[in-house]
Amino acid sequence: MIENLNKVFESRVRLGIMSILMVNEWVEFKTLKELLKVTDGNLASHLGALEKKHLIEINKEFVGKKPRTTYKTTLEGKVLFNKHLEALEALIKKGE
Repeated sequence: MIENLNKVFESRVRLGIMSILMVNEWVEFKTLKELLKVTDGNLASHLGALEKKHLIEINKEFVGKKPRTTYKTTLEGKVLFNKHLEALEALIKKGE
């Protein structure tokens, strides 16, 4: 059962990012940073890793003169994260 866990989601920050993105359409960088209580660099590093695996999508735009970066899960990201959660649930149930 442990083999069904996805290594990309082992980090608490990535687990948090995906959990937030699964229940929201688009989320701003600033919001993710505040919710997860991490530094800009730490968050950017984890977001970059998730993007590289095509698990999240990034949208960069300007609102007025200020840049705004938002994130959402890709379909592949949703599928893989749900499989990861199912594997966690199976482990928990096996231990009961």
